[in-house]
Amino acid sequence: MNLSIFFPAYNEEKNIETTVRKALAVARGLEEVELFEIIIVNDGSTDKTGEIADRLASEISEVRVVHHDPNRGYGGALKTGFKESKYSWVAFADSDGQFDFAEIEKFLAKKDEADLILGYRLKRADSLVRKVYTYGWGLIPKILFGLGVRDYSCGFKLIRKEVFEAVPPLVGEEKVTQIEMLVKAKRWGFKFAEIGVHHYPRTAGTQTGASPKVVLKSLKDLLTLWRRLK
Repeated sequence: MNLSIFFPAYNEEKNIETTVRKALAVARGLEEVELFEIIIVNDGSTDKTGEIADRLASEISEVRVVHHDPNRGYGGALKTGFKESKYSWVAFADSDGQFDFAEIEKFLAKKDEADLILGYRLKRADSLVRKVYTYGWGLIPKILFGLGVRDYSCGFKLIRKEVFEAVPPLVGEEKVTQIEMLVKAKRWGFKFAEIGVHHYPRTAGTQTGASPKVVLKSLKDLLTLWRRLK
C-alpha cells in the first residue's frame, strides 16, 4: 500500500521537527507500506514553524510543505491535507507530539475491514477543564447526528482518500470538519473501525482548540451543518 501522512501545524516551532522525524522513522520501517509522503500543513503560523518545515522539506525527500496565509483554522488545515495527499490511504495526526505515530501499525491492521479507522484516546493527558469541555462538546454530535463514535475529535486517524473524494464537499471549519466528514461518510455507507491510542502530555507550545473564539465559531458551524443535513 501507499500512504500519505500529514500534520496540521499552527505555531508548533518547538514540536514540529521532533514529530516529523519520529513519523519519518516509523514510516520507513513499515513493511506493508511501499511508498509514503509526509506533508506539513503550516496553517499561517506566526512563529518559526514554517521556516522549520521548509528546512525539513529541503533535507528530506519524503517531506513537503503547504503554507496557509492567513490562518484557516484546524478544519481548513485538515481539508488542505486531504486535498494535497496523493496516495490511496491518508493518515493524519496532531503535530504537538501528544500521539505516538508508531501506533499507526494498529490502524494499518484494520485497513481491510474499514474505510475510516478512528483513534480514540485511552486516557486524555489534558487539564480537567479541557476534559470537561471535550466531554460536553462530544455529546452534541451524538444528539444532533446520531454519530456513535467514541472520540470523534481525536487527532489521529487513517482514512481512505476515496472517502474524502466521495462525500459532498466539506464546508465546516475548526472542529466541525471532522464531524462533517464522519457524518457524511456514515450516510454514504463507508465502514468505520476504532482503535485505542495513548495520549501524552504536551511538552511545549500552547493549545488553541478550546479558546472561546474557536468554541463559538465551532458551535455556529455545527448548527449550520445540522440545518444543511436535516
